[in-house]
Amino acid sequence: MILRSREEVRKIAVVTGTRAEYGLFYWLLKEIQQIPEFELQLIVTGMHLAPEFGLTYQIIEADGFKIASKVEMLLSSDTAVGISKSMGLAVIGFADELERLQPDLLILLGDRYEILAAAQAALIAKIPVAHIGGGDTTEGAFDEAIRHSITKMSHLHFVTNEISARRVTQLGENPEWIFNVGHLGLDFIKRVNLLSREELTQVLDFEFQPQNLLVTFHPVTLDQQPATEQFQELLNGLDLLDQKVGIIITKPNSDPGGRELIQMIDSYVTSHSWAKAYTSLGQHKYLSVMAQIDAVVGNSSSGIYEAPSFQKPTVNIGDRQQGRLQANSIINCQPKAQEIQHAILEAFVKNCRDVVNPFGDGNASSKIIKVLQQYSDFKILLKKHFFEVGCPNGPG
Repeated sequence: MILRSREEVRKIAVVTGTRAEYGLFYWLLKEIQQIPEFELQLIVTGMHLAPEFGLTYQIIEADGFKIASKVEMLLSSDTAVGISKSMGLAVIGFADELERLQPDLLILLGDRYEILAAAQAALIAKIPVAHIGGGDTTEGAFDEAIRHSITKMSHLHFVTNEISARRVTQLGENPEWIFNVGHLGLDFIKRVNLLSREELTQVLDFEFQPQNLLVTFHPVTLDQQPATEQFQELLNGLDLLDQKVGIIITKPNSDPGGRELIQMIDSYVTSHSWAKAYTSLGQHKYLSVMAQIDAVVGNSSSGIYEAPSFQKPTVNIGDRQQGRLQANSIINCQPKAQEIQHAILEAFVKNCRDVVNPFGDGNASSKIIKVLQQYSDFKILLKKHFFEVGCPNGPG
């Protein structure tokens, strides 16, 4: 469609608060930039602006994206009180910036607390929200409650699979505004030439061993067992392996208890020369590493979403990802050292050549764009009726 006037351009605001989230957004942001009737307003917040997490907003700028707004909200505390106060600051910051930017639509992804704050501010400002990744279940973390809450404050729903689509309908959302597009992470795998092992060796200053693991472990926010105890079990499980295995560890997000895990990681790699840790690999290097290792270990969603596309096994530890749709390449175990050791050994011999990723075909960005282009005015989405399951015409 060729637009005739500036007034017809719709301003599309996108919020990103973590390195992983930005990596998922990358190709969608690129496509929004290329649509004449859309103006991208990129809002950066959370970990992107924190030195201890790598100041990753600089990566966003280096990739050629103009940042429309920076919302400072992250306190130097990952206690429950600190996180709650950060959420309050985020709501205040997003309220100011949404008033200034006046977007026609706000796009949010996932289930983090800074994204909940953005949804709250948009709700009161009467700005329609498109939510990516609703309907999933993660029973071991408070992310699940956040995700479902964002769903209820959103107007367009881009889900990763049919099961999640049904759950969003169960929450009272009209199926007409629910779209199964697959997972954005697969777009990056499909579109980018990944780095070779030789290139990664140079870029990461890491010496690959005959067998190698990619480890990512985030705090499990609803478990009674402290995250530090669970992570120590993981480290103990790694030490139980008979042979020296190369270990690449990516550091956790700014969740409650995350800083303690970072200290444990730093201590571990200091005493294990075959292990290295990275604050932020970025999506390109992270997926390149995933293509080169023998198994993904931890409790990150990337082991569920992206790893099956590489036919790589995942050792999924604990309850953080419990309830998500899983490919048959996933090996689940509890956070106990011997269980983790046995699961890793099973992963080393597991045949994943025939694994099919259940999260789409790598075209999620294009599918989202096609839906957005159908609307000349997103505000028609603002008033919602609760969709009664089993009553096609809604209430009444």
